[in-house]
Amino acid sequence: MALAMMKIGETRVLQDFHGREETRRHLQDMGFIKGEKVQVVGENLSGLILVVKGVRVALNRGLAAQIMVA
Repeated sequence: MALAMMKIGETRVLQDFHGREETRRHLQDMGFIKGEKVQVVGENLSGLILVVKGVRVALNRGLAAQIMVA
């Protein structure tokens, strides 16, 4: 399932990343590492507000659609 499909309050585990290598490295630098838990704490029309490793991160839906969770 894509991260972009998660609802507020859901917590899931990061599984895989799609997209260019530089995008994948950027996500990993921000704490998006396979096996890490991610929680959706807010959303709006343009994106999601997430908590990864205790840090709040905002992602647009296009980028969130490239991140797979289970």
